[in-house]
Amino acid sequence: MAGATSPAAAANLAGKSGVRVVVIGDPGTGKSSLIVALATEQFPENVPRVMPPTRLPADYFPDRVPITIIDTSSSPEQKPKLIAECQAADAVVLTYACDRPATLERLSSFWLPELRRLQLKAPVIVVGCKLDLRDEQQVSLEQVMAPIMQSFREIETCIECSALRQIQVPEVFYYAQKAVLHPTAPLFDQELQSLKPRCVRALKRIFIICDNDKDGALSDVELNEFQVRCFSAPLQPTEISGVKRVVQEKMPEGVNESGLTLTGFLFLHALFIEKGRLETTWTVLRKFGYDNDIKLRDDLLAMPIKRAPDQTLEMTSVVVEFLRGIFTMFDIDNDGALLPTELEDLFSTAPENPWSSDPYKDCAEKNVLGGLSLEGFLSKWALMTVLDPTNSYANLVYVGYPGEFSSAFTVTRKRRVDRKKQQTQRNVFQCYVFGARGSGKTSLLQSFIGRQPSDALPSNSERFATNSVEMADGTRKTLILREIPEGDVRSLLSDKESLAPCDVAVFVYDSCDEYSWQRARDLLVQVATHGENTGYEVPCLIVAAKDDLDQSSQALQESTRVSQDMGIETPIPISVKLRDLNNIFCRIIHAAQQPHLSIPETEAGKTRRQYRQLLNRSLMVVSVGAAVAVVGLAAYRVYAARKNSSS
Repeated sequence: MAGATSPAAAANLAGKSGVRVVVIGDPGTGKSSLIVALATEQFPENVPRVMPPTRLPADYFPDRVPITIIDTSSSPEQKPKLIAECQAADAVVLTYACDRPATLERLSSFWLPELRRLQLKAPVIVVGCKLDLRDEQQVSLEQVMAPIMQSFREIETCIECSALRQIQVPEVFYYAQKAVLHPTAPLFDQELQSLKPRCVRALKRIFIICDNDKDGALSDVELNEFQVRCFSAPLQPTEISGVKRVVQEKMPEGVNESGLTLTGFLFLHALFIEKGRLETTWTVLRKFGYDNDIKLRDDLLAMPIKRAPDQTLEMTSVVVEFLRGIFTMFDIDNDGALLPTELEDLFSTAPENPWSSDPYKDCAEKNVLGGLSLEGFLSKWALMTVLDPTNSYANLVYVGYPGEFSSAFTVTRKRRVDRKKQQTQRNVFQCYVFGARGSGKTSLLQSFIGRQPSDALPSNSERFATNSVEMADGTRKTLILREIPEGDVRSLLSDKESLAPCDVAVFVYDSCDEYSWQRARDLLVQVATHGENTGYEVPCLIVAAKDDLDQSSQALQESTRVSQDMGIETPIPISVKLRDLNNIFCRIIHAAQQPHLSIPETEAGKTRRQYRQLLNRSLMVVSVGAAVAVVGLAAYRVYAARKNSSS
């Protein structure tokens, strides 16, 4: 496996139309002379204090990407400009003078800490200028720079040059360009001397894609196809044998009777990088759609489906069957659940496990060993599709889904249309759970995924719980419960479209606490008012939690009266402690399936409805009166015409 990308392809795949290199350093270290010597291939006799921007043509280096070089002044009055230039740089060339040790010391005492303070993300090339003046008894560049590079990992490489003798002047800017187009940092950990995890995961995915017969090794034919795809040139049989021989000598498990194994494939890339041939690995990554962060490029994951705020995406049956297949493939022990190690293996070709952090980490039911059932697995994918369809599709691609975005998801009908048609075709329902602190919201979510309330860590942020629910007719629907912290309600409802994705809302109160009921009532009125004002009305249910405790008669009477006044179902009593949930999750889905019912009506809403009805009746009376008048006028005209003809 060898070769170099074509120049045009390299520029295109790097996503760079040009590279901006900023040259900084102490006064008198040779910054301007270095730039002039590069541009003119001569040592300048008279050099301006600061050179104007210098542009190298695209064909100056093999990658065919033009370079703009910015000279800077280190004088105090020019510091704001220096900072601005550094922040706009793709790469920074930091100079010191080989004949002035004080300028070398200033790298670690001032310049590199200053670049860190500016939170500079660009790679740094340290350049020792005036090599021709260096004392021959000085220690080597490697000895000088090793401790500095150890402390400042942002240094991409170090080089010495002489503008006077034209020694390694072009190489300075070649390395600067290379650090931008083929950076080391995303691929290789200099401290550990190994490929970085995200690089390993991407190369593993590429290996699996190229392993057409899925035997765990790249045969000679598969290696050749890979070579042609990445470098547009085949390998000769002797070259393939040579590659495998190098791997086998250094790492015997890198080759087996079927060909080059994943271990060998990764070893080769580590070898290329150690030898400074980063362009080889970057060419491979970019041919398979990866960007400089080693994620698939955004344009490959663009969401072509337009949708209204009250439309969501659901996985198609094609994707569900694909996910069932990979679940079975990675359920190594065939116990019907994916253990954490099995789930990590499943996502080992993605940049990271997307479910290792909130909101996905603890949102689904697990068994005592931490295993995720098939229903829990599919529910997590459904949640990710609702919350972040692009991320859901990206991870489908990472784990091997071959289809386009449009084949992976279907757009639901608008909820407003569902209300008019008095039915919905959705299979995934999102329920917002409101209530005062301590009302039992979290306990409700925990019970939905088979956990004890005590299992939940205290949190003031949103929680999600998702699971599959079997309905009375035998069908299964996915329910997503989204707990809205009491303190977040105002900011949530400040967004006009905040209720658009909500299929049903639940208001939980502690049945033995009158204040808890009052807060639930206020929240219900706020949500109902928001729905009436925006047109995104949602079915609502009231849940009386902690039914095992002594109930507040005042709260019971009030909640019953309010539910009747607002035209929704009376409060549903539940006890998580006694595991008496009163079929609450089926009832939530049932309410969502009838989007025209259980919609609370406020007093203001009733007044508006009555006014509209009165207005409609008035318009009807006017229209009927007008019709009678028209008919009367027509009859009179007929009568008059007859009278005239008879006379």
